Amino acid sequence: MSDMRFLEASARERAEALVDKGTFRELIGPSAKQTSPHLPILGEAVEFDDGVVTGIGLLGQHPAIVISQEGRFIGGSVGEVGGAKMVGALMLADELATQSTDPAYRPVVLISFETGGVRLHEANAGLLAHAECMDLLQTLRSRVPVVALIGSKIGCFGGMGFVAAATDIIVMSESGLLGLTGPEVIEQEMGRSEFDASDRALVFRTTGGKHKYIVGDCNYLIADTLAAFHQQVTQIASLAWADIEAMRRIGSEEKVRKQMALTQHICDLAPTDARDVWLAAGNATPQSLVDMDLETFLSNVKRLSVEEA
Repeated sequence: MSDMRFLEASARERAEALVDKGTFRELIGPSAKQTSPHLPILGEAVEFDDGVVTGIGLLGQHPAIVISQEGRFIGGSVGEVGGAKMVGALMLADELATQSTDPAYRPVVLISFETGGVRLHEANAGLLAHAECMDLLQTLRSRVPVVALIGSKIGCFGGMGFVAAATDIIVMSESGLLGLTGPEVIEQEMGRSEFDASDRALVFRTTGGKHKYIVGDCNYLIADTLAAFHQQVTQIASLAWADIEAMRRIGSEEKVRKQMALTQHICDLAPTDARDVWLAAGNATPQSLVDMDLETFLSNVKRLSVEEA
């Protein structure tokens, strides 16, 4: 398995590497030439896959439906065609789940997010795709595990941040970025004094993998390699449903109340920096976590929990 950085890999390289070697088969690939009907009218170039790679492969005996976004095409934004491909892949997972109830062959969905959210050129279609994805995630709940994978350059922002939060499990690398509003948008709307998007250290402290792991927004923090992501999803594919359900962030009144309590706790801290939250979680020297290697970090970090509220 490749030790290539997940951060540097294209959408297609990620899709192929997530499943067992040689098993990936792309669905509605470039040869189908399914391009956006809206971009040419606006004078924009198109891509034959519309920036979304979908396909199916295997993780051991488990069928794996893969969705992988390409940030190098209009920032990984979701439009009509790319959104429809995502929705279609989730529908395929639903269909496969109805064909076999044997846990040994239970399908799994892997979504490699790299997006700033809706494509403004075709916003209504993009927003519809977001809504359809969210609806299908609820359809798949307790039937097909849906795993969000975040470690690419752009990260996962905008409406797709909601979609990621609605999956069963989130896996990130230290290089992954996750949030609702992207750093540049915050700076644009609130001013540089509120959030300096050019301060990469600030961006990673606020939306990066380490911070998201500490506050519980991601379940696994792993190395930034294709091999590490493949190894992690292989392990997840065979987890019992009770273990998967325990890692969800939403889906019941109890889980929502815990999220609200944790949010209130952080607000009460009135932090001026993510390091204030890390300190409140029990990390006596929060600045030391910034440059700590992954293994040492995972062995020593204290994570924020609702019980501390």
